[in-house]
Amino acid sequence: MVTSDLNAVGVWFYAYNTQRYLYLMRNDPKHPYTWGLPGGKVEENETLLDTITRECLEEMGSMPEYIKLVPIEQYTGPNNHFVYHTFFCLVSDEFVPVLNDEHLGYAWLNRGIIPKPLHPGLWATINVEDIYQKIETVENLYSYEISQ
Repeated sequence: MVTSDLNAVGVWFYAYNTQRYLYLMRNDPKHPYTWGLPGGKVEENETLLDTITRECLEEMGSMPEYIKLVPIEQYTGPNNHFVYHTFFCLVSDEFVPVLNDEHLGYAWLNRGIIPKPLHPGLWATINVEDIYQKIETVENLYSYEISQ
């Protein structure tokens, strides 16, 4: 169980049927009009999965049914005071998020198309080549599973 308020999660949704990724446009004073992922701070006595579910319910109206949910990156900030956990979430179909006031819009985009301006935290994550390799592994495993 993660108990520090200095932990946060983000979820990168990938729709298998269209092979596109979900991004949300933020509406906050710190990074307004930047594209990011659903997610947020881990509350006291919450697990990372609890936080993912709560944040998706708050920000998108629901936690979509998913096929796989895989941790792909853990960013640790200076002095180890902040940890951000990025998850890859494979869903079968695109969905329409019902956004709360934290976001102004959403977009499903093809791999390699990065919306601009991108939230600085997400930019740090997706520029890591290992991330795409991990995602490709999950995509390939799922493709293999459904072909059997």
